[in-house]
Amino acid sequence: MRKKGLLTVLCASCFLLALTIAPVPSAKAETINLTYSNFFPPTHGHAIAGANMAKEIERRTNGRVQISYFPGGTLTKPRVCYDGVVKGISDIGQSCFAYTRGRFPLMEAVDLPLGYPNGRVATKVAYEFFKTMNPSELKDVKVLVIHAHGPGILAAKKDVNSLDDIRGMKIRCTGLSSKLAKYLGAAPVAMPQNAAYEALQKGVVEGTFCPIEVLKGWKQGEVIDYVIETQALGYTTAMFVVMNREKYESLPPDIKKVFDDVGREWVDVHAKVWQDIDREGRKFVTELGRKIHKLPPAEEKKWNQSISPIIIDYQSKMIEQGLPGKKAVELLRELIAEYSKVY
Repeated sequence: MRKKGLLTVLCASCFLLALTIAPVPSAKAETINLTYSNFFPPTHGHAIAGANMAKEIERRTNGRVQISYFPGGTLTKPRVCYDGVVKGISDIGQSCFAYTRGRFPLMEAVDLPLGYPNGRVATKVAYEFFKTMNPSELKDVKVLVIHAHGPGILAAKKDVNSLDDIRGMKIRCTGLSSKLAKYLGAAPVAMPQNAAYEALQKGVVEGTFCPIEVLKGWKQGEVIDYVIETQALGYTTAMFVVMNREKYESLPPDIKKVFDDVGREWVDVHAKVWQDIDREGRKFVTELGRKIHKLPPAEEKKWNQSISPIIIDYQSKMIEQGLPGKKAVELLRELIAEYSKVY
C-alpha cells in the first residue's frame, strides 16, 4: 500500500511538472492591414509597380501583412498624399515632392535642370542623394522608395522653335518646372498631371512640361501636336513612396525588414519602369503622327542661357534658410556623372 501510495504521488508530481513546462500554444499572429494611396492612374507603369510592391510585401510576410491598394488618387489626391500619410489617412503613399512647393527644400535640388539623360539615372541619383543628405524635411515619415522621371520635354498644341514662340504661352508645370517656364518667358500654370489632359483639350493651357512617357501614360499625346526636346528642360521630378512613421515603428522587426528590403529593391523596379515607359511614350506619339524635334543650335544656346540663373537662385535661397544648397548641387552633379557611365 505504501509503495502504491508513493507511486501515485510520483505520477501526480510528474503530471503537474509536465503541465508546468509544456509550451503554451501561441495565439495566431494578427493580420496587419494597411492602405496604399498612389496618384498614378491604374494602368500606368508606376501604378502597376506599386501594386506589385504591395503583393511582394504580402508574399514575403506570408500574408501577415495585407495591403489595400488605391491607385489614381482615389484615397488621397496628389497634392495631399504626403500629408495623408503623415496624418494616417493612408499608411503608404506615392506622389511628387513638387506638388507641395517649399515643403521639401533640399529635395527640390533633385529637380533642377542638371541634364539628366534618362529616368534610370535620375532615379538612382535621387535615391542616393536622399540617403547621403538625409534631409530633416522627411523625418516625419519612413521613406521606402525615391524615384524620378527622365528629362523633361515641351509637349504643345503649337510648334515651338524659338524663345519668341514660347513667350507668353500658358504651360502646365509643377514645382521647379514652373520656374523654367517663367525664365523662358512663358506663363506657368501650376497643375498636377491628372488635370493636364482636360486642360490641354479645352485650351486652358497650350503646352506642358513633362517627361515623354506622360504622353502615353496619361494619354496626353492625344491632345498635343508637337514635342520639343531641349537640354534646357533636362530637369526631373522626384517622387516618393513613404509610410506613416508611427505605423512603421509599430511593426515587428522581421516585418520592418521586409519593408526595408522591398523598398530598396523597388528603387530599381521604378527606375526600369521609367526607362521602359519613356520608350513607349515616344513610340505612342510617333504612331499618332505628332512631330518630334529639337531646337536649332542657336536657339538651344539661348534657352540654356535663359534658365542658367535657376541653379544659382536655388543655392542662394538655401543659404538664406541655413541649408547646404551648394553642397546639394555639387553632389547631384557628381552622382549624375557617376550613374551616366553605368546607365
